[in-house]
Amino acid sequence: MINTIKYLLTGIAFGIIMFKSEAASWFRIIEMFQFDAFHMYGIIGSALVVGVIGMQLIKRAQLNSFSGDAIVIPPKAKGWKNYLFGGTIFGLGWGLAGACPGPIFTLIGAGFLPLIVVLLAALAGTFVYGMLRPNLPH
Repeated sequence: MINTIKYLLTGIAFGIIMFKSEAASWFRIIEMFQFDAFHMYGIIGSALVVGVIGMQLIKRAQLNSFSGDAIVIPPKAKGWKNYLFGGTIFGLGWGLAGACPGPIFTLIGAGFLPLIVVLLAALAGTFVYGMLRPNLPH
């Protein structure tokens, strides 16, 4: 139960940061895709730097998860075709919906209820991917 509370509080903090930084703003996302403002590129770049440092810290210090389990980071597959295809689909969905998966929950929590449709579409896409995964080139 205590781990669930930790995850819930972490998610709430993430949502507040996403909303207050305007990273969940549809207008900011459109500005990014139209190359009109640096705001989102700065946030994404900062997240990239924090992520790289965090991953190195996890690997070198051999940190454990909240539940005490060892964190195992498997090596990534090499090749650019899968990343190009997957990134294109992700980017198109992000541009059309105006939100990537993290901000969907943030925006619903902030009261933008039409995003429930986007959440349902994302869940349906995940389900379809799960069904097709055995037949896809990985």
